[in-house]
Amino acid sequence: MTQWANTAVLLMAYGTPARREDVEAYYTHIRHGRPPSPAELEDLLSRYDAIGGLSPLWQITQRQAAVLQAELNRRHGVDAVKVYLGMKHAHPFIADAIEEILADGRQRVVGLVLAPHYSAMSVGTYLDEAKRALADRRPFFPVESWATHPGLITLLADRIQEIRRQFSDAEQEDLPIIFTAHSLPQRILAMKDPYPDELKRTGDRVAEVLGTTHYTFSWQSAGRTREPWMGPDILEKLTQMAADGFRQAIICPAGFVADHLEVLYDLDIQAQQHARQLGMHIERTRSLNDDPALGRILADVVEGALQHG
Repeated sequence: MTQWANTAVLLMAYGTPARREDVEAYYTHIRHGRPPSPAELEDLLSRYDAIGGLSPLWQITQRQAAVLQAELNRRHGVDAVKVYLGMKHAHPFIADAIEEILADGRQRVVGLVLAPHYSAMSVGTYLDEAKRALADRRPFFPVESWATHPGLITLLADRIQEIRRQFSDAEQEDLPIIFTAHSLPQRILAMKDPYPDELKRTGDRVAEVLGTTHYTFSWQSAGRTREPWMGPDILEKLTQMAADGFRQAIICPAGFVADHLEVLYDLDIQAQQHARQLGMHIERTRSLNDDPALGRILADVVEGALQHG
C-alpha cells in the first residue's frame, strides 16, 4: 500500500461543451482562439442536433474515471491513488486538474490520455501541457501508448465478434473489418511519427486473435483545414470497397474509447448514409465507454507507468 500512497492519476480527454451556449467558446478554443464563422458554428450545431443535442462525451469520460477509480481502490485501497480529470478543450482544463492535485498534496502524478495510440500531435500535446502545468513540482510519469495492451486487444476482438451477429450467415462469409482512428495532418508521415504504425499494430493483433487476414485500415474525422490530412478517409474506403465488390463490412473505431461526435455522427450517420447509397451493409463495434474491462486496462497501464518509470 505504501508504494501507491498519495498518487494522482491525471486522466486526460478531449473535452466537449456541457451546454449548447458553451459550443462557440469550445470551438474557439479548438481553433486556438480564432472564433468560428457563423456558417462553421451552425454546421457544428447541426451535427450536435443530429446526435440528440450535444455530445455525451463529458458524462462518459466521468464514468470512465469512475471505473478506473473503482479498480484502483480495489487493488490498492481507498484513496491511495486518486483519479483527476483534465480536459484539453473544456472545463476542467488540464492545468485546473494539476492545481487540484497539488492542493490535495498528492506526491506523484501519472499522466494518462484516453486514447490508445501515440502521436506527437495528439497524445504528445496532452502530456506536454500536463508537464508545463506541473512545472517539475512533482514527479511525473507519462503514459505514451497503450495500443497493444492485451486487455485492449481482447476487448476489441470481443466487440467484433459481438457485432458479427448482426450480419446474415451469407454476409459473414465475406465480412472484412475496417480499423479506424482519427486522421491527423499528413505531415506527421514526414516526421516519422509512430501514429499510423500504432493503429496497425492494434489491428494486426486483434486480427490475430480473431484468426483473420480479412481486414484493412482507414482514417476518419479529418480536420477542416487547408493542409492535407491522412487518408484514405472512411467514406473513400467504403467507395473503393464497393467498387471492388464488397457489400458488407465491420467498422472498428479502435482509436476511440467513447461515444462522441466522431463516432455518433461521422460513423453512425454520415458513413451509414454513404454505405446505403453504395448498397453496402456496415455496422460498427460498440464503444468501450465505461466497460469495467476498460477500468482494468487503464489500472494496468497506471501501475506499469509507476513500476517502470
